[in-house]
Amino acid sequence: MKVALLGYGKMGKIIETTLLERGHEIVLKKTSTTTFEGLKNADVAIDFSLPSVAVANISECLTNGIPVISGTTGWLEEYPKMVSLCKEKKGAFLYGSNFSLGVNLFFQLNENLSKMMSKFNQYKVELEEIHHTQKLDAPSGTAISLAKGIIENSDYKSWTLDKNRDENQLYIDAKRIENVPGTHSIFYISDVDTIEIKHTAHNREGFALGAVIAAEWIVNKNGIFTMKDVLQLV
Repeated sequence: MKVALLGYGKMGKIIETTLLERGHEIVLKKTSTTTFEGLKNADVAIDFSLPSVAVANISECLTNGIPVISGTTGWLEEYPKMVSLCKEKKGAFLYGSNFSLGVNLFFQLNENLSKMMSKFNQYKVELEEIHHTQKLDAPSGTAISLAKGIIENSDYKSWTLDKNRDENQLYIDAKRIENVPGTHSIFYISDVDTIEIKHTAHNREGFALGAVIAAEWIVNKNGIFTMKDVLQLV
């Protein structure tokens, strides 16, 4: 499989190592100072770039008929446009706020638990996420995905970073601490007890492996996908 890497920061370099270990060829390493030359030779593209260039990267892939995996967060207000472009070009596009296999199982656990807890209004829900200080967006894309999973199965209408939230808002406590790859916790709190589920990433290799598995899966497919499709959780 020939792969274009769109973004060559810390995650891009770890993905590169994973790709090579699995026998794939890298035909493009796109940075802020290089062009898209080589993209048309790719079977698939993996975008782990910056919010400011993610839309341009994804658009370039879809326009050129290259399936694209995107793990860049912080640009999702433009997501519907990318979905429309993918459909127009009859392409293949998969966005994931987190490609860790464990996190995607955690997403499913979160949805299942929120459905179960929706009957018990004595519990209030809070979400905490902790990431390294270099992470630009807050809350994380993973935290937003978890919040959406709760909101879809509860009386909460939206999420907020404001501690003084309204009763129908789900509070996300976003913390930035040096050298933390990513920790996400969900708390169901009542007067008498607390139920907690938690996912802790030990390193970034798990994110890279999930992205590469998604890239291997999407080749020769058409449509809009998520990691649920890759892991057959739907």
